[in-house]
Amino acid sequence: MAILLGSIADDYTGASDLANTLTKNGLRTVQTVGIPDPSLALPDVDAVVISLKIRSVPASDAVAAAASAERWLRQRGAGHVLYKICSTFDSTDAGNIGPVTDALSDAAGGGIVLVTPAFPETGRTVYLGHLFVGGQPLNESPLKDHPLNPMYDANLVRVLTRQSRNAVGLIDLTTIAAGPGAVKVRLDALRMAGVTAVIADAIFERDLETLGEIALETPVSTGASGLGLGLARALVRSGRISSGGATTEDAIRPVGGLSAIVAGSCSKATLHQLDVAERSMPVLRLDPERLLAGPDEIAAAISWAGERISAGPVVIAASAAPETVSRLQSLHGREASGHAIETATSIIATELVERGVRRLVVAGGETSGAAVDRLAIPAFLIGPEIAPGVPVLRTVGNAQGDMLLALKSGNFGGEDFFTAALAMMH
Repeated sequence: MAILLGSIADDYTGASDLANTLTKNGLRTVQTVGIPDPSLALPDVDAVVISLKIRSVPASDAVAAAASAERWLRQRGAGHVLYKICSTFDSTDAGNIGPVTDALSDAAGGGIVLVTPAFPETGRTVYLGHLFVGGQPLNESPLKDHPLNPMYDANLVRVLTRQSRNAVGLIDLTTIAAGPGAVKVRLDALRMAGVTAVIADAIFERDLETLGEIALETPVSTGASGLGLGLARALVRSGRISSGGATTEDAIRPVGGLSAIVAGSCSKATLHQLDVAERSMPVLRLDPERLLAGPDEIAAAISWAGERISAGPVVIAASAAPETVSRLQSLHGREASGHAIETATSIIATELVERGVRRLVVAGGETSGAAVDRLAIPAFLIGPEIAPGVPVLRTVGNAQGDMLLALKSGNFGGEDFFTAALAMMH
């Protein structure tokens, strides 16, 4: 299998967000969970998105995992590799965006790397190097309070400089609006000045198309799904996309079985979605304190679901308000509390599948990653879009047989997302 575009995603929901964007813009795409086993037969596609879980791990671990994925993609023909990051640039001053970008650039022989988390479709824009969310600077928006990687600085040049060992520059909107020629001139000047990573402004999709055209001529870029949109459209315009192969229709053939929702995200959007879901289906809200205390809360949740799931979908949520999360982190530590909740929700998801669930919705990036890992799902075909950034996913090579999943980043989807997702899973 020879691929045109490779991507390394730093979490699983971000991977499905990107795979969805590539599919919508003309690329036949498969999402793998980690580097595929040689025995796994992947469908004929234009793009492969390798899902990793490296956003919140030590930078050295993230670099090692990304480097291995990059080698696998290059060996299968990928001329360009996109390091897919969150559109809120979630990271700490220790990384991982800077260290991974540096390492991928080095592996590709150096050169300059375009970096932008802009994705106007979801309200993420970059202007003069500053990230805005729905018109608000990131550090003034509700999204600043990520439980693992809070973001209190909207100046991405400053943020990336603190993480990177190399100089970071900026390509402003005026230059980008002037077209690819002007961008190339600016990049050449920055390269001569010793800059190796460049934050790029983007307000409109046409800006992303310009950046995609430029990035495709380089070996590596770093960005959110918006940059994937630009890369996909540039590839389609180049005439290099062939017809045939896997389709979105292949991904939504009926699977039968039971359905369930597991939520671990503590985002404002997910908390509201849970409130709405409670109007139409049974919702069990787990006690995070009891989850950290031992297995009793998990066992009780599985028992609760077993009594109800044959009558229709159930929701089990470990999501909590920000003040509850802060209290848990102060008592047990940020990493320990997050790991305990991820482990609990992944056990619950696996037990539900053992009981016949074949249509599963998971809310939260870390939650989704833990659940998919425990279920040992090797890859996904990309189906139609449920909400911006969230497609239906069909398992490939799964030991439990065919399943349909939706992996939702915490802040994605409208208030009725859960019912809309289940309605698309036959």
